[in-house]
Amino acid sequence: MDYSHAGYKGGGVELPTVRMARTIRPVAGDNTTHIQNAIDQVAALPHDADGFRGAVVLEPGTYDVAGSLKISASGVVLRGSGSGDGGTLIRAIGPPHRFIEIAGTGSWEPIGKAATITDRFVPSGARAFNVNDASSLRVGDRILIQRPVTDAWVRFMGMDTLVRDGKPQTWIKAGTLITTDRTIAAIAGSRLTLDVPLSDSFDATYLNPPGTTVVKFAFPGRIEQIGVERLRVTVPAQDKPISESQYTLLRMNAISDAWVRDVVSVDTHNSTTFGSTVRRITVENVHIRHTTPFTAPAAPADFALSGTQILLDRSSVSGQGVWPVVTQAGVTGPNVVLRFKSDGAGVAPHQRWATGLLVDSSEFTGGTEQRPNIAFSNREYAGSGHGWSVGWAVAWNVKADYVLIQQPPGAINWCIGCSGRPTSILWHGNPIPLPRIPSDTFESPGIPVSPPSLYLAQLAERLSSR
Repeated sequence: MDYSHAGYKGGGVELPTVRMARTIRPVAGDNTTHIQNAIDQVAALPHDADGFRGAVVLEPGTYDVAGSLKISASGVVLRGSGSGDGGTLIRAIGPPHRFIEIAGTGSWEPIGKAATITDRFVPSGARAFNVNDASSLRVGDRILIQRPVTDAWVRFMGMDTLVRDGKPQTWIKAGTLITTDRTIAAIAGSRLTLDVPLSDSFDATYLNPPGTTVVKFAFPGRIEQIGVERLRVTVPAQDKPISESQYTLLRMNAISDAWVRDVVSVDTHNSTTFGSTVRRITVENVHIRHTTPFTAPAAPADFALSGTQILLDRSSVSGQGVWPVVTQAGVTGPNVVLRFKSDGAGVAPHQRWATGLLVDSSEFTGGTEQRPNIAFSNREYAGSGHGWSVGWAVAWNVKADYVLIQQPPGAINWCIGCSGRPTSILWHGNPIPLPRIPSDTFESPGIPVSPPSLYLAQLAERLSSR
């Protein structure tokens, strides 16, 4: 598929520098209220023609923070004075907590009657399809493409026989809808063309009835034009199970067109979470550092991706015992991990069918057969039935120690121009045969291909065609 639409404003748009609206200095003791008051003051200002109210600028110094900050209005930026020495240091004190929550309210609100896709098969990467009735739809409408989970599809995927400790496990419950957030770019009769390609295929053999539907929606509580940038966050180092409270960096949800850049976070666990209603986000030069290895059985994840059109660029994770990048359940791309580095594990889609993930021009060390640097796989009954974790995923010019690339029924995962030893990992005692190399899955093994970056090449091609 065309991955170039990942990122702020749909990719290829420079991150803005927003004018300063408030400047504050650190105060003695807890600075939570001090910073939050400045955020709330800027949130009350009118926004400009570009949708920005202004930036809260934290002058150089150390800010002790005992509670969570929140941005819940559009057009607000929290900007430090640099993530390095002499810049802005946020020092977490008190019980474990999240540094900042960035979230609107509510979720998608369907409008009117849904139309049904009439094509027998729509491939991954397609931008157009036919519906039974397009009369109520208009160019520019925001729509949800709702792909049903059916018993027939679950059986086709081989996910109807998961058992753990003698008990059946549910991969994805029949009746669930996997939603894709898009905009109508063109209409010709009953044929709709989208602004961004679809990341999954739609096969009526397994999805009808009830069939895949398209419905217009509103999302009045979703916020946009928000940034966090140029600061360092440190927390007390700890090694305890993720079932206990953790210090985390940030969470986003119900948000579109936002960014996080030039941020360093030291010793946070489950550091960043991007929820299912996130859209068009750029995470750039965000570096997670761990000074203490994590030894509990269930490892935390530093970049947990849901939502769509997320670009994770020139970022890194260092430290042992954590998952640097995961995807969650029912995630629809394009989502891109670009020029990423990690010295322990790598990118491991976690559970229940994410689609449209690209890992591009990235470098991973510290992988093992049991914790490969790239894992596009069937996790079977891991967790509570994680099953097939990802389909239509690409590793492109990735340097790794170990890679695990499996092929889901009806989908393809690729490893192109990648180094790394294919693992013979045993999932719960079931051997996975080593793949044939080279093959349609493993192309140009150990030899980088041209272009060096798939994402950047697709972006250049798309922008030049405007």
